[in-house]
Amino acid sequence: MVEVKNIKKVFKLNKKQMNISKSKNPIKIAVDDVSFKAKENEIFGLLGPNGAGKTTTLRCMATLIKPTKGEIIIQGYDVIKKSQEVRKKIAFLTNELKLDTHFTPLQTMDFFGSLYGLSKEEIRIRTEELFEEFNIKEFQNLKIEKLSMGMKQKLSIAVSLVHDPEVVIFDEPTNGLDIITARVVTEYLKKLKKQGKVVIISTHIMTEAEKLCDRIGILIDGKIRTIGSLEEILDYTKSEDLEDAFFKLYKQYKKEEL
Repeated sequence: MVEVKNIKKVFKLNKKQMNISKSKNPIKIAVDDVSFKAKENEIFGLLGPNGAGKTTTLRCMATLIKPTKGEIIIQGYDVIKKSQEVRKKIAFLTNELKLDTHFTPLQTMDFFGSLYGLSKEEIRIRTEELFEEFNIKEFQNLKIEKLSMGMKQKLSIAVSLVHDPEVVIFDEPTNGLDIITARVVTEYLKKLKKQGKVVIISTHIMTEAEKLCDRIGILIDGKIRTIGSLEEILDYTKSEDLEDAFFKLYKQYKKEEL
């Protein structure tokens, strides 16, 4: 179980950031009073445009940054007070994950597996399972610099899952991938759900959220504007599909803020 309770994240902007954002306010509220729960055997999605606060929320959950206010509990552990225990329980995938291009996939799995305290035999078994799942085996001895973007993304996923975590947190997992690789990734997320994992993703792709997520939280300007199953959101917004529902909410809340 993952519980996010009324979290808020405030960033202080430097002069360069203020100039880029064309803001006179040195404070940016990236996430404002966000709350939701995600359970086992469920894929929970945070849906929103760029800059909505999706990545900031996930980074708070992954212990990479601390929320300014609020509380996050993952598998019974507070992400601030018990951050080391939380890291043992989670996988966190982000586009910012940079793999050493001089390593091979096999060396990379060995390295990250050892960081999690796995034995050589445990690493070997997990590597075989994941490389088979993502069709990496025939490329396992090539240097990462020679791999395609899709293969690098699949390797990043395998690396993040080497320790068989209970909670899987993926930030835009199919972003930039070709349709075949994206399908492989989404099908594996469904498999993780069936294994009883808690799966949380962020996305801006409406069709991906519709097909993949059991429940969705729509995030606009740092606030969750509605949350529920696809059917519940469509009923609430009187919409025929998720894209229509999103734009109704977007227009409603943007108008209120003008």
